[in-house]
Amino acid sequence: MQLDLNLLTALDALLEEGSVAGAAARLHVTAPAMSRSLGRIRKATGDQILVRTGRSMVPTTRALAMRAQVHALVQQAHQLLSAQRELDLASLDRVFTVRWHDALTAACGTALIAAARRQAPGVRLRLSAEAGTDDAELRRGEVDLESSSGVPTLSGISHRLVGRDRLVVAVRPGHPLTEGPLSLERYAAAEHLTVSRRGSLRDPMDDALTARGLERRVAAAGPTASFALQLALATDLVVTLPDAVTRTGREELGLVTLPPPLPLPEVPLYLLWHQRYDDDHAHTWLRDLAAATVQAVFTPPTAAQQA
Repeated sequence: MQLDLNLLTALDALLEEGSVAGAAARLHVTAPAMSRSLGRIRKATGDQILVRTGRSMVPTTRALAMRAQVHALVQQAHQLLSAQRELDLASLDRVFTVRWHDALTAACGTALIAAARRQAPGVRLRLSAEAGTDDAELRRGEVDLESSSGVPTLSGISHRLVGRDRLVVAVRPGHPLTEGPLSLERYAAAEHLTVSRRGSLRDPMDDALTARGLERRVAAAGPTASFALQLALATDLVVTLPDAVTRTGREELGLVTLPPPLPLPEVPLYLLWHQRYDDDHAHTWLRDLAAATVQAVFTPPTAAQQA
């Protein structure tokens, strides 16, 4: 059987849009033409790919299983055939998935989307929630750009240091810790809140205290930084987060931030992506735009740190 490789592009659009009309609009073809392509895909794969449920269409189990691989193949073909072309942002039509820590999304997500819309109105950004476990979605092509506080451990993942931040202590106005100097003992004696998607009641601050012979009581763990700041505002719980993360809490919630009572290393911020995109002009534009957006909020790394 001779396979028309154009069907891969149609299949990628169908799985991305979840509808014949959406896929047709994305590829600038008519809906009947896309419907015929779906029929040919169904015949080639022996699977319905999309099935109607009420007024919408949902992918089949097999379609879900092949979605990431199809997307990766289409992107690789695009890079192979267009790597030497000049990037035209005005006509760029592409979907990028950016998976950032929720605090980074809160601090920089709006600015990133606004800048992308100004420069490349045909680009669509999906800001995805950060995963709770280390996985290989970057390698599978399901995520284009990810944030991390450490260099990647997975092979084939490129990285770029784009910023650094310092930890601060955030508390509600009138909190007892705001009265007088914040000593290490007073900090440790307070009740604390951690930010962890997996509900961990311990973070690196506990290790720093243990090294000094102190322990703190962590009364709660919140899944996101925004939830933690809201909880800190409503209670006497203390949360220790990067300074840029607490900016919204200070400006909109009125939270008070204090310097921690012990010296702590700066928090690095890296952008991660799969090395298949190293020479992809559109992806390079996205990385540069994301780096510039982050550095407007976080302290940019020095040349020595980048090296």
